[in-house]
Amino acid sequence: MHGVPDVLGTPAAADTTDACGASDVPDASATSDTSDASDLSAVPAAGPLEDFVPRPTIDAGAGAGELPPFTRTYRQGPVILRGSKIPRNSTTANLLRPEQSTDWLHMDPWRVLRIQAEFVDGFGALAELGPAVSVFGSARVARDDEDYRAAEHMGRRLAELGYAVITGGGPGIMEAANKGAALAGGTSVGLGIELPHEQDINAWVNLGMSFRYFFVRKTMFVKYSSGAIICPGGFGTLDEMFELLTLVQTHKVASTPIALFGTAYWRGLLDWIDGTVARRGMISALDPALVTLTDDPDEAVAVAVSA
Repeated sequence: MHGVPDVLGTPAAADTTDACGASDVPDASATSDTSDASDLSAVPAAGPLEDFVPRPTIDAGAGAGELPPFTRTYRQGPVILRGSKIPRNSTTANLLRPEQSTDWLHMDPWRVLRIQAEFVDGFGALAELGPAVSVFGSARVARDDEDYRAAEHMGRRLAELGYAVITGGGPGIMEAANKGAALAGGTSVGLGIELPHEQDINAWVNLGMSFRYFFVRKTMFVKYSSGAIICPGGFGTLDEMFELLTLVQTHKVASTPIALFGTAYWRGLLDWIDGTVARRGMISALDPALVTLTDDPDEAVAVAVSA
C-alpha cells in the first residue's frame, strides 16, 4: 500500500504460512471494509504481528458507553483472542523457540494427540483381524481353577472355528483364553492397559498392544468382536460387560450376542437388574435374547459366534 511502512519488514505479498503450511494471516479486506489501511492501531508495539486483524466495525447506532474495550483482535487458528488474552508470542514463534520446559507434555492438547495416536495404532493393528470374539474375566483366577480350564477350552474352540480371541492380555481368565487360542494355532489378541502396578502382556498372545486410555481400549474390544463371553471377574470385567450392554441396549452398536459363563456367579446380578432396577423403572427390561447364562463352555462359544 502506498505510504504505509512494511511493519514486518517483508513485501506485502510474501509467503506467511506457518510451519504447518497453513496461513495465519487473515484477509484484511474480508475482515473489515471500513478500516483505514494506514491505521496501524491494530498492530501492537511489540509481540506477534501476523495474526492481528483490524478492530471490529462498531454499529454507528451504538452509544459511546457501549463500545467494547478491546482495540485489537488476534486470531490463533480458529480461536479469537482480545485484550489481556492476546499472547506475547505467535504459534510459530512458540514452535520454533528452544524448549526450556517439558510441561507441554502433560497438557490436554498433547493428550488429544496421544489419544488420536492410540486410535490410529489400534485400528491399524486390528483392521484385518477377521471374525473375533472377546473373552472377559478376572486376572486373579489361578491356573488350577475350573474357570481357568473352561476359559482355555473356550479359547481353543473359538480358534478351531476360525475366530480370533481378544482378551485384556493379562493373567487369569485372559491368559487362559489366549493360551487355548494359541495352542490351537489361532490368532490370540491381548489388549493391555497401563496400570499403577505393571502388568505384562501374557506369553500366549501373538498380537498384542498396550493402551494408556481405557476408553480407547474398550473401543477396540467392541469394534473388532462380533460376540463376547464374560467369565467371573471384578470391577474391570463388570465395566466391560455394562459398557457392552449399554451400547447394545441403546442401539449404538449392532446386537452383539453375550454369554455370561458361570450361573452361580451371575444369577444374583441379573436378578437384581431384572427385579429391583427394572421395577423402579430405571431401565427397560433386558432383551432375553441379548444375554445367555450358562455353565457349559461349548454353549458359551456357540452363543458368542451366533451373530
